[in-house]
Amino acid sequence: MEDVEYSAEDGSRSDPAFLAEVFRAAADCGASTLNIPDTVGYAVPEEFGAFVQTVIEATDRPGVTWSVHCHNDLGMAVANSLAAVRAGARQVECTVNGLGERAGNASLEEVVMGLRTRRDSYGCETSLDTTKLWGVSSMVSRMTGFPVPPNKAVVGSNAFAHEAGIHQHGVLCNRATYEIMNPEDVGAPGSRLVLGKHSGKHAFRQRVEEMGFSLSEEKITEAMALFKTLCDRKEIVTSEDLEAMINSEILAAAESRRIVLKTFLVQVGRGHGTATVTLEDDGREATDAATGNGPVDAAYRAVRRIVGIEPELENYSIRSVTEASDAIGEARVTLVFEGLRVSGRGASTDVIEASIRAYIDGINRLFQMAVSKGVRLYGKNVG
Repeated sequence: MEDVEYSAEDGSRSDPAFLAEVFRAAADCGASTLNIPDTVGYAVPEEFGAFVQTVIEATDRPGVTWSVHCHNDLGMAVANSLAAVRAGARQVECTVNGLGERAGNASLEEVVMGLRTRRDSYGCETSLDTTKLWGVSSMVSRMTGFPVPPNKAVVGSNAFAHEAGIHQHGVLCNRATYEIMNPEDVGAPGSRLVLGKHSGKHAFRQRVEEMGFSLSEEKITEAMALFKTLCDRKEIVTSEDLEAMINSEILAAAESRRIVLKTFLVQVGRGHGTATVTLEDDGREATDAATGNGPVDAAYRAVRRIVGIEPELENYSIRSVTEASDAIGEARVTLVFEGLRVSGRGASTDVIEASIRAYIDGINRLFQMAVSKGVRLYGKNVG
């Protein structure tokens, strides 16, 4: 093997002399990378940096690569990782969006941009293509069902937004006044691109590619059709609208498409709702109706009647991903059935439609996961 890594569980709370002795033995047995984990996120930057430096010096094996693996239980995983880099670590184990056990791990995008933006302080940076960070973050969020908080550093939707008047004035005069990173450096939409129903396919494809998506010609055509439909609903379509549409309707569908929402009709009365839903599966359509505690509950009941399974709705949320009264709403659901747990996502200017799409996306993923795990779901084919 070219590289063998030895990782000392809970290393940050170990006696440094003993840890160095263990690392020497590991290196002498062939380990080329030695990893110091802060397994429970207990470390603080000043102490952790000094600890890493002490262990490196005491181990005295110049040929190895030193690594750290920091958890975020006290919210200091990134700070601890950067302190370790300053102390001599040259590998940082981190995750996209900071995902991980308990409070998560050091955030990849924050570590990378911390090193790049403050290379004057740390004296090193990575070889990563940082323009992919925004797109990768969005993809991981979509696939895991964990939304990126708007105030998330580097990749949050507000990371390059300026609301205060003095901040807006400063940015308009000189972006460096309040922006320490360029949106383009991380692949973020630096400004809102206004698109309309008369926009051509070439311009549409170019903008999609600039946003970090790689779609086939077939998917471009499909996305363009959805975009035209969206233009009929919204006076102005922004980059954020386009990103939400591609994530929820094109990419999610490509991963898990089985059942498609064709039409729905809801009626709301005092204390209850009625929904009629039509779904399509492999060219066959089926329609059913149900009542419930509101339009969303009624629609979900109708969907369950059509597909023949009744997953537990463990979590439901909806948020606005764009602005104004015609904003796109993004719904997320977590479904549990037969020991399987999946996340579903849907977006639309209509919150009820977004909710139905999220539920159907979740059911599609249930069927997909059941096939991959060999679990039999006693549903029925639509139609």
